Amino acid sequence: MKIYTSIVVMFLFVALTACEDLNYTEVTTNDEEWVYNSPIYGVQRLVDDVYAHIRYDFGKYNGAMNASATDESDYALSLSDIHKFYDGGWSSIVSFSDTWSNSYQAIAQANEFLEKLDKVSLDDYIHNPIGSTAYDLLKSRFELFPYEARFLRAYFYFELAKTYGDVPLVTKTLSNDEANAVTRTPVQEIFRYIVDECDAIAEFLPITYKTEQDEQTGRASRPMAIALKARTLLYAASPLFNSSNNIELWKQAAIANKAIIDKAPGWGIKLSSYAALWGNDNHLNPEIIFVRRTGSNNSFERYNYPVGVENGNSGNCPTQNLVDAYEYKTTGITFGETWGAIINSINNPYEDLDPRFALTVVKNGDSWPNYNNTPIETFEGGRNASPLLNATATGYYLKKYCDGSVNISTNSSNTKYHSWIVYRLAEFYLNYAEAVYNYLGDADAKGEFGMSANEAINVLRDRADIQMPHFSGSSDFAGRYIHERMVELAFEDHRFWDVRRWKKGADYFTTINIMKIAKSGDATTYTRQIKSRLWNDRNYLFPIPFEETKINPNLTQNPGW
Repeated sequence: MKIYTSIVVMFLFVALTACEDLNYTEVTTNDEEWVYNSPIYGVQRLVDDVYAHIRYDFGKYNGAMNASATDESDYALSLSDIHKFYDGGWSSIVSFSDTWSNSYQAIAQANEFLEKLDKVSLDDYIHNPIGSTAYDLLKSRFELFPYEARFLRAYFYFELAKTYGDVPLVTKTLSNDEANAVTRTPVQEIFRYIVDECDAIAEFLPITYKTEQDEQTGRASRPMAIALKARTLLYAASPLFNSSNNIELWKQAAIANKAIIDKAPGWGIKLSSYAALWGNDNHLNPEIIFVRRTGSNNSFERYNYPVGVENGNSGNCPTQNLVDAYEYKTTGITFGETWGAIINSINNPYEDLDPRFALTVVKNGDSWPNYNNTPIETFEGGRNASPLLNATATGYYLKKYCDGSVNISTNSSNTKYHSWIVYRLAEFYLNYAEAVYNYLGDADAKGEFGMSANEAINVLRDRADIQMPHFSGSSDFAGRYIHERMVELAFEDHRFWDVRRWKKGADYFTTINIMKIAKSGDATTYTRQIKSRLWNDRNYLFPIPFEETKINPNLTQNPGW
């Protein structure tokens, strides 16, 4: 098996990620002795290199997000691997995901770091050359590094488990022979390992790094460890991984996710306005628990600004399925439920929708991006619609995560920082609602937890900039919850995994709805159309890469692959 064996520090590691490079005994671009005896430059950079493996979904498949392999979105450009998820082009040989190699690479680096940390000495730095104050800061950081490495190792095991199910659990450096003989560990054991690691390290991690002289955005913190535990337990309780519906797993998930809600005020974490969650400085938002910050660029805007806006490529276009999930403020009825003869008699069918709609989706007639002086036209023949090449097929464009102040015109060099949200507080209200409902079976019941599923949802709907009608009763709570989660977490890389863990792929991923808009004079008509997609239940889990099973016959393949 080509799990990384003896890893030495490689700051140019990115060049060594091809399949044929995944199995080696020693590849080095820096001397190991220098690394462990130069802690300021060596060991700290090794830890940073493990962090660098944390992925973000600003368009991982040639600009396409995971959302475009779900009913949230349709990717406008045909040349993207994202289409293989639903057009029959996906196989263990054509395994275009790098989750296996990337995660095990990070895990191997963390393992080696933890094994060799005792070689590090800070004695030379007590007085010279950095001074006592700098030494104290350096020492405090080094004391945290092992706990950060353990958090990262647990984080990458979660990425592997949600993607592949059973995976080899490796917590030490292996020889080539050992690596090529490992077997898959049951997924519930992987989940338990993650939870146990989070419990073991959480108290040693700081609540925040904002008190340090230079803020360390994205470093492992206590809230991050507890959040990883909470999300892990939700997945462990879900049907894909809990086929016997062990109700105790739902209870554990409810307890863990409620803990985030209860501890958040003491951590200085609180719900934010929805609009403030996106943008150049969203990493400073008090709702954020963990973000992956990227450099200043305009790639996401270039991918997703509408065709017809100079240098826009349409990209990830929200579907009518997503739009259908938004409710009207005055009635609490969804757009999809309202659809029918009445819709074309409404002058503006989008008026009075949940405010999260306008913060997520660009519709016909919107002014977008900020510097664009002409309204977006997604009706047939409009400035931003077919027959233009790569125009939206759904009738909508993406706003969420795009920074509308970024000008991508040819004569502009405008760029901004972007931060991909990994954990934010609102998710854990939703997680808790799902877990406590599945445990108690009643959306109004509080049990020993002090908060019902409906109350948790209503906290989100009560935010000052949202103000949506309250959830009440248990009638179709599951369906309403699925809508609420889709709306709140749209394009945050949840839907792709949620539908899988619920085992509802055949319900949600076989078709997408699109909106065709026609304009004649002052009259505008809206026509829904359906696009079919392929779904196979084997898609609940990714295939183990063929190269891995070829090298190691002990690695059994996932069902159907």
